[in-house]
Amino acid sequence: QVQLVESGGGLVQPGSSLRLSCAVSVSIASINTMGWYRQAPGKERELVANINRYGVINYVDAVKGRFTISRDNAANTVYLQMNSLKPEDTAVYYCNIVLLIGSSWYWGQGTQVTVSS
Repeated sequence: QVQLVESGGGLVQPGSSLRLSCAVSVSIASINTMGWYRQAPGKERELVANINRYGVINYVDAVKGRFTISRDNAANTVYLQMNSLKPEDTAVYYCNIVLLIGSSWYWGQGTQVTVSS
């Protein structure tokens, strides 16, 4: 069974930093894409950043220059370093993987990030 376990959310002030982690129960070698999505109240879930098996990275324009996605292949973990956080970054952040076989999608349970003064 594929499991994704997220950690690292919280309540921070504008301008602060947070690092989200997502440990997955399968080898990164079996994963096509790893990424982070977010969903703010009343809005649709949106892609924040992802990284594919070749190391190609995509960011939504709103986070470019502030967020960094990375992975630790040995630990089967993907990270999202979030700097210069803004109130509009407030959302539930979800880890996502797409497997190579069958292109199956899996989601983490979500972690709340709240940016407020």
